[in-house]
Amino acid sequence: MTKPIEPVPFLTSLFDAAVDAAQPEKVITRFLPEKPKGRLVIIGAGKGSAQMGRAFEQAWMEKHGEAVEGVIVTRYGYACDCEHLEVLEAAHPVPDEAGLVGAQRLLDAVADLSENDLVVALISGGGSALLPAPPEGLTLADEIAVNETLLASGAPISAMNTVRKHVSLIKGGRLAAVAYPAKTVSLLVSDIPGDHPQFIASGPTVADEGSREDALAIIDQYKMPLPDAVLAHVKTSAADAPLPTDAALSKAEHHIIASAAISLEVAQALAQSHGIETHILSDAIEGEAREAARTQAAIAKEILHRDRPFKKPVLLLSGGETTVTLKGNGRGGRNTEFLLSFAIEIAGEKGVHLLSADTDGIDGSENNAGAFVDGDTAGKMRMAGIDPVAYLQNNDAYTAFDKIGALFIPGPTGTNVNDFRAILITG
Repeated sequence: MTKPIEPVPFLTSLFDAAVDAAQPEKVITRFLPEKPKGRLVIIGAGKGSAQMGRAFEQAWMEKHGEAVEGVIVTRYGYACDCEHLEVLEAAHPVPDEAGLVGAQRLLDAVADLSENDLVVALISGGGSALLPAPPEGLTLADEIAVNETLLASGAPISAMNTVRKHVSLIKGGRLAAVAYPAKTVSLLVSDIPGDHPQFIASGPTVADEGSREDALAIIDQYKMPLPDAVLAHVKTSAADAPLPTDAALSKAEHHIIASAAISLEVAQALAQSHGIETHILSDAIEGEAREAARTQAAIAKEILHRDRPFKKPVLLLSGGETTVTLKGNGRGGRNTEFLLSFAIEIAGEKGVHLLSADTDGIDGSENNAGAFVDGDTAGKMRMAGIDPVAYLQNNDAYTAFDKIGALFIPGPTGTNVNDFRAILITG
């Protein structure tokens, strides 16, 4: 390290660099498909899909001199101005009536197409909740119950999406199947550990091998209290989703245009340009947020006190998507819970600083992306009358950080490549 680093501005700059690397306008031109003989129809869903739509229509106009048509569904407050594409807003993480309308608009947009037509699907994280489409016999209330149960279950995102696609008319490749015989090209901004395309937004245009038997096993494993009507549906063949080998998906292809791996590498390069040795632990960390925090805190303390497995000063980066099994009734998302657990573990230590934040700018359903932590954080909370352990048990990390003014609130970023964690250890 060539000169003293101010931890909060430095960690913020790394987050900004990671987010900037995932902005659609930076990457989308490399993935423009060939002009079709017939119609070009743009559809999209996710927290970054409006920005993807704007970038795509500008790139298409520059290359072909033609406007595009289509419809995109994004989260309330995440829309941006598109010249020709229609942008609808709906609720996230709990679906609403606007999402029902949006999902049907996407299905209608790709219906009755020919083999000469092309569908471009612009998909980013958050699209699953934004596209409620309950099968016959189920209601929006049923889908909301499914979503709330999944979010509280502690199940990994892959398991949640296996369940979701069996309670939907649009997920699990169904949207691409409706578009057939038109070709579907999906451009994906990945918020999934491991960048599995079938799990991004529950894969509306990308199928996977997960069966309803798998979904039922997951429901049983995590003891999910789903409505009786939902369980009855999943047990019938009507719940079966397309398989990757189905003919209706034979003309579907996909490309991941931005991901956590790419963003972490950009942040690593920036940190190293400041003379700080930097290591990426993983871009696919999953599991309980508080437990993952304890593990990373233990690594940080090992470096701080024993200079192993890395010598300080050093920066540790990681991504992925942890989960929170709700046991209390507090406020906060997975990053904020990770941070509170980490703060408890490093209480009193000097020379450890952490930023953990969701790259879409919103951690769960609150207004923050994450927060900042150092060895004094837990002590500041106690001085403010907050018992950090009790607040962690109540899943009330947001309130704890809000009380000491440590929340990180960048606002919606226009993209979504999952969680970003940066631990600076200087000693």
